Amino acid sequence: MATLFQNKYRIGFTRHAAWNYANSGMYFVTICTAGRICYFGNIINEKMRLNNIGSMAGQCWLEIPKHFPNVILDEYIIMPNHTHGIIFIDNDMPNHKRRDAIYRVSTGGVTGSHNPMGTNSLGEIMRAYKSAVKRFCTKQSLSFSWQSRFYDRIIRNEHELHNIRNYIYYNPAKWKRDRNNVENLYR
Repeated sequence: MATLFQNKYRIGFTRHAAWNYANSGMYFVTICTAGRICYFGNIINEKMRLNNIGSMAGQCWLEIPKHFPNVILDEYIIMPNHTHGIIFIDNDMPNHKRRDAIYRVSTGGVTGSHNPMGTNSLGEIMRAYKSAVKRFCTKQSLSFSWQSRFYDRIIRNEHELHNIRNYIYYNPAKWKRDRNNVENLYR
């Protein structure tokens, strides 16, 4: 919701105010392209057919745990103009020493004052994912941009998890009715 601050409108905080998104938890995220442009491919016969950018978006998604060892991925789908996925942040996982490619230093563990990457929060994970896809497109001289934010839902129980997994799995079959399908905006 937009609020007025110093005579300018600003978009308010969209996350659950009482929740620390660096805590262990399961999250359902949706990340849309700018203008909902279909950069990732097409739905053909109710199946997603990824193009070059879509394939890279999928590869970058699967590489998230390499950069954030406290993350476990669950169901996900790359759609024509958005990505849906379930991310489990597990801070009880044993700390694994890893080499961080961005800073060329050993981070020594998942969190803490010696981690130059920060908190390993959901926002940080999503920024890294979006940045990786954008970097690929820039290197290939491909036109591409993300919407500035992402959507999330804290998954509270097994019933919600089951329903969200089904939603993600069946998303391509429901594309004609999907609210992210730009063709539906003009009907």
